[in-house]
Amino acid sequence: MELTNQLILIGAVFLLGSIVASAVSSRLGAPLLLVFLLIGMLAGEDGPGGIRFHDVQLAHLIGSLALAVILFDGGLRTPRSSFRVGLRPAIVLATAGVIGTAFVTGLVATWALGLTWLEGLLLGSIVGSTDAAAVFSILHARGMQLKQRVGATLEIESGSNDPMAIFLTIVLVEVLAAGETGIEWTISLEFVKQMGLGAVFGVIGGQWLAWLINRLTLESGLYPLLAMAGGLLTFGATSVLGGSGFLAIYLAGLMLGNRRLHAAQNILRVHDGLAWLSQIVMFLVLGLLVTPSALLKQAAGALLVAAALMLLARPLAVWLCLAPFRFPWREQLFIAWVGLRGAVPIILALFPLLAGVAQAQTFFNVAFFVVLVSLIVQGWTVAPLARLLKLEVPARLGPVQRVNIEIPERFDYEFVGYRIAPDSAMAEEGLKHLALPPHSRVTAVVRAGEPLAPERVRKLLPGDYVYLLAPGGAIEELDRLFAAHRQVDYLEEHRFFGEFVLNADARLADVSAMYGFDIPHAPGDQTVGEFLVASLRQRPVVGDRHRLGSVDLVIREMEADRIVKVGIALRPSGREDGG
Repeated sequence: MELTNQLILIGAVFLLGSIVASAVSSRLGAPLLLVFLLIGMLAGEDGPGGIRFHDVQLAHLIGSLALAVILFDGGLRTPRSSFRVGLRPAIVLATAGVIGTAFVTGLVATWALGLTWLEGLLLGSIVGSTDAAAVFSILHARGMQLKQRVGATLEIESGSNDPMAIFLTIVLVEVLAAGETGIEWTISLEFVKQMGLGAVFGVIGGQWLAWLINRLTLESGLYPLLAMAGGLLTFGATSVLGGSGFLAIYLAGLMLGNRRLHAAQNILRVHDGLAWLSQIVMFLVLGLLVTPSALLKQAAGALLVAAALMLLARPLAVWLCLAPFRFPWREQLFIAWVGLRGAVPIILALFPLLAGVAQAQTFFNVAFFVVLVSLIVQGWTVAPLARLLKLEVPARLGPVQRVNIEIPERFDYEFVGYRIAPDSAMAEEGLKHLALPPHSRVTAVVRAGEPLAPERVRKLLPGDYVYLLAPGGAIEELDRLFAAHRQVDYLEEHRFFGEFVLNADARLADVSAMYGFDIPHAPGDQTVGEFLVASLRQRPVVGDRHRLGSVDLVIREMEADRIVKVGIALRPSGREDGG
């Protein structure tokens, strides 16, 4: 009884300390996952906590379960629209990119650490994939809004490349444990089996789970638990049948997140908390498992491996994989640098320990060291690099409140609230003149803490809260109307998109004559949108720009694959092309 109480107390202290430390780290710009990892190390046997934890099997179980929860949440939050520009390059990076990164890193590890070529390749495979938890955490916690092509590629890649790294690691561990010196060609059949089963069970599991959620009438708090149970069932069943459970649960989340669901916002809110809890627990346990003094003995070789991974292997793999997709060099450089390593390499480094492979402790120590270097060096520089490479786009803040309202026979309605900021376009605007999306209605305005019926409000004032009932599909349009748009100076909309806005179907010749810039050829009846699609070397996204003499044409708004609005930004003489 006493031991149970002590364990509960220690666990609560760790959890509370990690959460409080995250608030401090965000002010310092430190990656949150690094903070959780360091707290675990401080609590371990070499730190002031002095806790001796060497249960590799338990750490593997906790890590695998936590990673499954994180991947499921990542899938839930990946919109289908991201696949328009990010799916194909992300899949190439998640397969060929991981193999190429593992091979180059393995060559360096073989030389730097005195390993055999199979052992070096195993170490390269262990650290070869980017980490979904690290990438999702860094991109979302910093509040950055990246160009869709970049953000979508990074998130889809990080969510789908773990299966390839896991497959390579397991194959090489089995080869080394069996004392073999080569790899049989039959592993390609095993790869097809694992990925194929993972993809099929993931898609079927996600669709089945969406059907089940929408058919059952439950207490609102049970829907998130049903989603989580269904996701873990998909993960476990796929793994038991020999498929990739991690790919399956990511795809299940993807299928579920892009369907209309009962209590959708409640599911997302709860799973956001579960994903954070999983990250905290996973990194604390992995931090406890490591012995920092052992890392120092292999620091020189591990640092060479980390440098080769970040500066050679990952950039080379990104360049080769993205070349067919014509990504601009700025975007390739950023994607190469944001190949963060997190918990996945440490979890994979447990496989050789569990199998009793020679050099297993070396693999674990080096992988842990690589993760630390990646989180410190890359994690701390993501935001500055995005600004330097001009890959951020102005972000719109969403509603201050958002709740699902299940109207009979309709469960896609939401109750949303916005605060009218002093610089909002809606300030001083009359309610009668608001151009709301179809089926959207203002239900109340709260002024000075008192709710007012819409008919009693002549115009909206700064500080008012506006509450609306609207279908989920209208939220993005309501965000454009009501949400705060304040940005840092260089992301203010008039600076980023330009001083003038025009429809993409305007004739280029007319626009050229009106704004006084030259065009390189006779456009005929070509529209501005058609010209941009023809001029850009890749699928257009918001924020893409093309220089025409003294102006930039900047894509401001899109609907699916179609450019809708274009900004015209006047270029000061001598200004570099934003690319």
